[in-house]
Amino acid sequence: MSAAVFPLIPRERVIGLAYGGVRSVRRGVGSDVASSREYRPGDDVAWMDWAASAKLSAARANDEFIVRERFADEAPRVVVLCDRRPSMGIRESAVRRLDKPQAVLAALDLIGASAHAARSLTGYVDHAHGVVYWRPPRSERISEPGAFDRPFHASGDTVSEGLAFLGDHRRDLPTQTFVFILSDFVVPPDVDVWQRAIEHRWELVPVVVQDPVWERSFPDVGGITISYAEPQAGTVVPIHLTRREARRLRDEHEARFEGLVTTFRSLGIEPVGVHSHEHAEMLDAFLRWADLRLMWRGAVV
Repeated sequence: MSAAVFPLIPRERVIGLAYGGVRSVRRGVGSDVASSREYRPGDDVAWMDWAASAKLSAARANDEFIVRERFADEAPRVVVLCDRRPSMGIRESAVRRLDKPQAVLAALDLIGASAHAARSLTGYVDHAHGVVYWRPPRSERISEPGAFDRPFHASGDTVSEGLAFLGDHRRDLPTQTFVFILSDFVVPPDVDVWQRAIEHRWELVPVVVQDPVWERSFPDVGGITISYAEPQAGTVVPIHLTRREARRLRDEHEARFEGLVTTFRSLGIEPVGVHSHEHAEMLDAFLRWADLRLMWRGAVV
């Protein structure tokens, strides 16, 4: 388990509920007993206080049942939606510092550790094989060893498919569930799909996994031959670019990244920018996101 974690900061203050694994004043599922009362039809049998029921039954010479009411433990649920398109499977190389599969695993570990620290139920969804893999939120961490050694065969609209799938499982995802979307977002987000997800009042957190040299920008490699990875085909081929073509790609990539951030912020969403698979740099990116959330809420002057 990672030693360091980041806080789960909601966009809005939570009024009337304890947040982050702290006991609430309302009744519900929890560990601390609030009071006892007589059984009512529909009560869960697990709530039964059998010792108290036996004493009351003996005193009244009749079958009487007592249930315990507990204080609800309030904590955010956390779900990770993982983009497993071929472009997310690009590995580190001599000229490329970001290993995307390793970045995905590092992000899963960090999110899982942070959710565990907040006593959250955690879930996971992807379309790695072209069909949905869904692990509903539960108490076990999402980063158990070997659980995510999965292929990168998803289609181009996998993020939209994942959000639509989660929309059909709202019973598992109450208001203010954190939904972390791990993707390079080279395929632009479908704004309509994201707006529908926002209507569910989830905490959407896009985690933008892009190489700072080759995807957020483009180096000045005009006039030389470079190796080019074709993720869809799984091959690497040499290509020759002119200086004009290199400048055009740099302008396009920088405009794409700026437009991506602008789109998310127009939706009231602050993305996490990830440019390294190293744990320390990954943690720093999530801590910056948490600081921005606090400032957004006015918690920091």
